[in-house]
Amino acid sequence: MEKAFAKVEELADTIKEYVNTRIDAVKLNAAEKSSAVISNIIAGLVVVSFFMLFFLFASIALAFGLGDWIGKTWAGFLIVAGLYLVIGIIVWTARVKIIQLPVMNALIKQLFGEDHEED
Repeated sequence: MEKAFAKVEELADTIKEYVNTRIDAVKLNAAEKSSAVISNIIAGLVVVSFFMLFFLFASIALAFGLGDWIGKTWAGFLIVAGLYLVIGIIVWTARVKIIQLPVMNALIKQLFGEDHEED
């Protein structure tokens, strides 16, 4: 009878160890996926910042160029501002299709996609 209790205790210890190992594996997997998502967000923000600076300086150059061509600097800036207004309205009306769905798909793919093999 004592052998049976010893086996049951050993089995219970093994099960506890297995459950703890599975919990640790889930925690590590969650940490890996969340760190990948956070690093992609940070990298994306850095790239977007540089593109924004590029577009800012390109817009200023375009505005001055149009202003010189037209003869009035303020008109060049007004044309560039109107262009951005039109682009903003188009993006706002199509935001679900061109922003929301691709971002959601990328996050879902990164979180639930197949794990990539390590080299």
